[in-house]
Amino acid sequence: MAPKRILITVKTYPVFSIKYQELVCTAGFLEDGSWIRIYPVPFRKMDLEKQYQKYHWISAEVEKNPKDARPESFRIINFESLKVEGEIPTDKSGVWEERRRIVLANVQTSKKKIIEDAHNNKLSIVVFKPKKFLKFEWEPEEEREWDPAKIAALEDDRKQLDIFNGLADPFKIVKKLPYRFYYEFEDEEGVSSRLMIEDWEIGALYWKCFKKTKDEQEACNLVKKKYWDDFVLRKDTHLFLGTTKEYHFKKAPNPYLIIGVFPPKELFQKSLF
Repeated sequence: MAPKRILITVKTYPVFSIKYQELVCTAGFLEDGSWIRIYPVPFRKMDLEKQYQKYHWISAEVEKNPKDARPESFRIINFESLKVEGEIPTDKSGVWEERRRIVLANVQTSKKKIIEDAHNNKLSIVVFKPKKFLKFEWEPEEEREWDPAKIAALEDDRKQLDIFNGLADPFKIVKKLPYRFYYEFEDEEGVSSRLMIEDWEIGALYWKCFKKTKDEQEACNLVKKKYWDDFVLRKDTHLFLGTTKEYHFKKAPNPYLIIGVFPPKELFQKSLF
């Protein structure tokens, strides 16, 4: 099977997995401009040369995921086939011309339309441009740690492997985020949505800010400074929206989450007069 070239634009925050220890959902664009979702990916368990970043072109042998009927959902057949081929860099002006050309080729602006298309299983990932951003908020997670019983089961499996292999596994599960972050925004028809942001970058930013401040609320305020003061007030921000498998097929009123943020500068400076 010939490998497909994929421009990675989405990496969600890792989730705990008994089988793989942790998993990341990644998504991006094929060369024809269509979306592809790749799952499961045990990202941090892969060799370093295969750990792609956002806006890297990769190639890999993929097939339709038989456990996920959403049209964009595929899985990597053979991780040995995965190769990182290069990056689309930012430019000095921050406009990201080449990234814009690919990402903004098909932008959605209607909440009603993308939900109808998801319910009809026509799509499950979109680039969305809000008419107006209303708020950036956060709220504490009810469970601040991964399920201790599952962690204990994983550690038991590791110990068994250590006995047979003679080597300890140094891999550490990523910490669970203690807060959920949200954007509230309106679409072109004035219909509002409040969606959780599951981007890897917002999680990494929170931990970086917490390490600096040693204070959870101050860390959250610094995250807001980036995602509101910078992305909303100063950038031409678009959102990558993706449905969850469960709520996609339950035809939930809104099955989408924010799985990524695309924040290039405005093409033209807004007049202040």
